[in-house]
Amino acid sequence: MQLRTGELPLLRTLVQQLAGVHLDDSKGYLIESRLGPIAQRIGCANFNELYFKLRYDADPKLAQEVVDAITTHETNWFRDGAPFDAFQFKVAPESFDARGRLGTPKKLRIWSAACSTGQEPYGIAMVLCDMIPDIATWDVQILGTDISKSSLETAEKGVYSTHDVGRTQRPQAMQKYFDQTPEGARVKPAVRKLVTFRQLNLMDSLTGIGPFDIVFLRNVLIYFDQATKLKLLQRVRSTLMPHGWLFVGSTENLNDAGPEWVPQTHCRAIVYQPNLPVRV
Repeated sequence: MQLRTGELPLLRTLVQQLAGVHLDDSKGYLIESRLGPIAQRIGCANFNELYFKLRYDADPKLAQEVVDAITTHETNWFRDGAPFDAFQFKVAPESFDARGRLGTPKKLRIWSAACSTGQEPYGIAMVLCDMIPDIATWDVQILGTDISKSSLETAEKGVYSTHDVGRTQRPQAMQKYFDQTPEGARVKPAVRKLVTFRQLNLMDSLTGIGPFDIVFLRNVLIYFDQATKLKLLQRVRSTLMPHGWLFVGSTENLNDAGPEWVPQTHCRAIVYQPNLPVRV
């Protein structure tokens, strides 16, 4: 199904309302390739009819299907490498120290936003298991959220194909923290118990989320326009503890986000502590 004149602006606006994702004029092919099959399946003759069904029929299942189709679910284990090194050798140890000063040692709260099918939060848990031999005695909670219900269903199962598990920069972790089952490679219970999943649209209220020692918001901001990006950053900042750390994607630059967003480079990864006092 091909877009007709005037349909792209309608669908762009609707996608932004549903998922917060900004599609520019060059992304018409995404509408055609990802939403076209849905439109045809439900009997729409064109994208205009799909728009009106989404806009006025108020079918939550159809809206969720569109969100699942338009959002990107591509990820792999320990993606980009450097952020996990920075987490292991700098951010997590300093978070332990900060918790000790607050009188809450052995406690840690981490948020993996837009976690897709769970590789990032489970990877974080694996790193912590390597770092903390007695982690079963700690109060560690890792929250993985995503807008896609189907992605979260996969994450909660914790079962992945051999191909998925093979896409990693830490093969030793794959060998150590998976059990082989007839369904595929399953994340070991000791790792899975550290992670909980929740459906969340980042455009919705973050009330009740946090506070966190560390937030991973990687490869998310690139999908939003500038105004939405700045608002989201401030809302995510409010979920961070005073010592809290934020990871964003390697191509996501926060230079225009305000003076509190001072980049720090550790293990080749850039991280932020926006709630620290700003030095003039």
